[in-house]
Amino acid sequence: MKTKKFTYILFSIYFVALAWIILLKGQFALPNLGFYRNINLIPFQGSSIVNGKIDLDEIIGNVFIFFPYGIFMGALYPETSFPKKLLPIFVTTLAFEILQYILGIGATDITDLITNTTGGLIGLFLYLLLEKMFKERTLAIINIITLVCTLALLSLFTVIIIYNL
Repeated sequence: MKTKKFTYILFSIYFVALAWIILLKGQFALPNLGFYRNINLIPFQGSSIVNGKIDLDEIIGNVFIFFPYGIFMGALYPETSFPKKLLPIFVTTLAFEILQYILGIGATDITDLITNTTGGLIGLFLYLLLEKMFKERTLAIINIITLVCTLALLSLFTVIIIYNL
C-alpha cells in the first residue's frame, strides 16, 4: 500500500507539471490573460500548421507529454476497465482546452484533444506491456522510473528559477 501512496504523490507532481506546461506555457508568471482566444475544430489544421507544413514537433510533444498519464491510470487503477482509465485523460485534456479559451491563454484545438488522448492511450498500452513483463513488480518499477523523471523535472525547474533570478 505504501507503494501506491508514493505513486499517487508522483502522479500529483506530474499533474501539476502538466498543468504548468499547458496552461502557463512553462512560465513562472501568468501569461497575458484574455489576449489570445482561438478555436480550431478541424483536426490537424490551424495551430498544427507552421509555414504551410504540419508541425510534427507539437503533435509528437502533445502525445509524449500525456503518455505518463496513461501509465499512471493503469498503475493506480489496475482493476478498472480500459475505457474508465481513458476517460479521465480525455476529460483532463478537454478541461485544459476549455480553460485555455476561457482564460484567453492559448488556442483551443481539436488536434490537441486528439493527440493528448492518444498519448494517454499509448501510456495505457505501455502499462499493460510493463505489467506483462514485470508482473507484481510493475508498480515498483514505474515508481522508480517516474521518480527519476520527477527529479529531473524538478532539477530543470530549479535551473530555470536560478537562471531567472
